[in-house]
Formats: sequence, C-alpha cells, structure tokens
Amino acid sequence: MFSIIRHFKKSSVLLSNLPLTSSTEFTQNINKFTSPKIIVSYVHSATIQKNSEATQAALTEDTVNGLPDKLYKLVEVEVRGNDKEVLKSYAWFTKTAANHLGVQVGKSWTPHKPHHERYTVLRSIHVNKKCRVQYEFRTYFHFMQFHKLTGSTADTFLEYIQRNLPEGVAMKVTKVGLEVIPEYIQPPEKADKIETPSPS
Repeated sequence: MFSIIRHFKKSSVLLSNLPLTSSTEFTQNINKFTSPKIIVSYVHSATIQKNSEATQAALTEDTVNGLPDKLYKLVEVEVRGNDKEVLKSYAWFTKTAANHLGVQVGKSWTPHKPHHERYTVLRSIHVNKKCRVQYEFRTYFHFMQFHKLTGSTADTFLEYIQRNLPEGVAMKVTKVGLEVIPEYIQPPEKADKIETPSPS
C-alpha cells in the first residue's frame, strides 16, 4: 500500500491506502493529482523497512570495519561552585558512577584555598563618604581525573554526569587524546647493513 500526501499552500489533504500494484498504475494515479501548486510524495512501508535494514547494516559495517574509536589517555573534569559541600557530594557521585561503568579513576583533589573576588562599594555618598562596604564571592574548585577511555565511553560517561550536574555548579572537561604519529615525523627505518668482503 502507498500513501499519498498532497501539500497545498494553505491546507493539506491526506489520501491514504490507495491500492497500487505496478509502477504504471502509480504514475497514472500521480498524474491525476499533479498540478503546479501540489507536491506529491509517496511512502511505501516495505521500502522504509528495507532502507532501515540497509542503514542498520551500513552502521554496523562502519563501526566494525570503519575508522577505530578515539582513545583518550586522560580526561580531566573540573567543577566549580559556591558551596564546598555540594562539590564534595558531586565528586563522590561522579567517582561512584565511574566505578560502576568500569572507568579507571585517577587523582581527585580540591585546592586548599578558594578563589576570592572582592568588590568595594561606597556605603554612603553624602554623610559618611569614607565608609566602604566589601562584598566577597568565593568560588570553590574540585578536580577529577579519569584514565584510558575510548571515545564512546567518554561521551556516555560525560553526558551522564553532565545531566546530573547540581544547580549552581559549572563544569570544564579537558581531554588528552592518543594520535598516530604521522609518517613525516616517524624515524626512518634502519636499512640492512651490506656486508663488505674483508680484504685478504
């Protein structure tokens, strides 16, 4: 069964379940509905099924025989926020998720002192002109390192921890990848030594 959709400028009409048995009958039915203002499109369920199977086979072929997956030697996650305890709890959650996914957890540390930003503002413009008020913003940091990740594992893991990021916490990810040395940088191969006859 084919389904024919006719699109007009202001309205759309759906004509479905038209029995078509051959390409000639299909073209004859199409000619009945064609006009300059109408775009006719048809969908065949069997064609969609075949296309989906072909696409799935192509995807599996690309994943198996295509380019190898990316390799990361180190993935460093930096989180920053205004509450130290929230960062500590989120670090525990991230390391627990990494252990469940089989990701190798490296160092995890917090700097001793937070980053301070101080702003000085006049308290009174007219009476107490020399009186000042200081406002301070403290930003805490936490760093976590994960070793030996593939590209697909890193994408899945990072997407999972980013979706569970607490409110008011920012994240920065640094990846250190492994690349193949280009041919113009590789050292030349040692040529076989030619044995020279010794003088007698």
